[in-house]
Amino acid sequence: MVARLIEAGHDVRALGRSAEKRAGVAGLGATAVADVCAVAAAADVVAVCVFTDDQVRQVCLDSGLLTAMTSGSALVVHTTASPATVEAIAARAAAHGVAVADAPVSGSPLDAAAGKLTLFVGGDDETVARLQPTLGCYGDPVVHVGPTGAGQKVKLVNNALFAAQLGLLAAGAQLGKRLGVPEPTLLAALSHGSAASRVLNMVAAHGSVASFIATVREFVGKDVAVARTIASELGSGLGLLDAVIEAAMKG
Repeated sequence: MVARLIEAGHDVRALGRSAEKRAGVAGLGATAVADVCAVAAAADVVAVCVFTDDQVRQVCLDSGLLTAMTSGSALVVHTTASPATVEAIAARAAAHGVAVADAPVSGSPLDAAAGKLTLFVGGDDETVARLQPTLGCYGDPVVHVGPTGAGQKVKLVNNALFAAQLGLLAAGAQLGKRLGVPEPTLLAALSHGSAASRVLNMVAAHGSVASFIATVREFVGKDVAVARTIASELGSGLGLLDAVIEAAMKG
């Protein structure tokens, strides 16, 4: 993502928590800094792409980042996190004149390098339009789905469905095994039938459902946990999705 921004002509500062990481960032042509607030100084846009909801809170609420940002600038949260976290950040950012958009990322490092990440964006129309040239450096499509926090809601549903499809594929692979069909053969064949899907194609490239689940379990698991928490707060679970998601998470 940093490389794509630089290729588009943007002046980029990026945080590196170690000398090795800072050297890597500098090698891309960005200015490497060791402090979160140094990233924000005089920046038009600050993008946060960490792993967990807790890390988003640490970076955006506990580090002094918003105080360091310039009034009129914008903060983009790319991490898949809780909508409540994004709303809390937006409420605090407003006091500093900082606009907030959530744009959780869907895709792989290869998609990022090709500028083909899918971004589900939540934010007001003016902010999203202003951010389009920046997000478009690595995102295509950039899908505006509603106000701040809406991007997280759409991404959580997306990832719950993704996990459920993995569970269904795991069950299908077990059926195929009982029928005597080798799993790689089954997956390759199904990609040409009515069961075909983007998820199936990704799994087929790995050759087995279990190996693919092992690769993505940590990423998907954290997002499913957030979705379950939100559903619980609404007085419900994930319904039919729960059983097949559980099958996927057990892998």
